[in-house]
Amino acid sequence: MCLRAVAMVLAVTAALTAARGQEAPKTERGEQILNAACLTCHDNRPIDTQALDEAAWTKEVKSMIEKGAEVKAADVPVLVDYLTRHHGPLPDGPGKEVLLNICTQCHDLQRVRNEKLSPEGWAEILQAMLNEGAPLSDKDFEAVLRYLARNFRPSPQP
Repeated sequence: MCLRAVAMVLAVTAALTAARGQEAPKTERGEQILNAACLTCHDNRPIDTQALDEAAWTKEVKSMIEKGAEVKAADVPVLVDYLTRHHGPLPDGPGKEVLLNICTQCHDLQRVRNEKLSPEGWAEILQAMLNEGAPLSDKDFEAVLRYLARNFRPSPQP
């Protein structure tokens, strides 16, 4: 989505929210920098599929600045912190690549990180995604189900 379209969506959202007498949701500074500097050249897909740690995001941001991204030096740590928290590393293991390559076609990693489901709950979600057209083979389904169930499960109850 181009910067003009993002600005238009934000303006319309703010106007509708104000019309309802509500305060517009605050966008954190890192996301503002991302929208202004990164999403002018590409969409979220390259960001969603990398899941990098702080050092790798720092290297990536500096590389993009060398290619012309306009990010002030003082904004680099803010952007890197945002990217690391919202698009940071995932646990390694079979199924991770399926998650990064298939699930992020429609969902950002934050959505996955926030879910804490049982294996049965993840199976229901994946089945629903298959019904919506997710391109999961039987092998991919099993791999990502095991990955999600192992890494994104409810915390044990005391």
